[in-house]
Amino acid sequence: MGNILYTVAVILVIAWLVGFLGFHAGGLIHVLLVIAAIAIILRLISGSKAI
Repeated sequence: MGNILYTVAVILVIAWLVGFLGFHAGGLIHVLLVIAAIAIILRLISGSKAI
C-alpha cells in the first residue's frame, strides 16, 4: 500500500509541475500539489512498517 501511495504522490507532483508550467490552470493544480504533499508526508511518517 505504501508503494502505491508513493507512486501516486510522485505522479501528482509531476502532473502539478506540467500543469503549473504549461497551462497555469489555477486552483486545481494547487489542490493536486497539496494532495501529493500530504501523501509524501504520510509516506515519510509511516516509514516502511509491515502490516
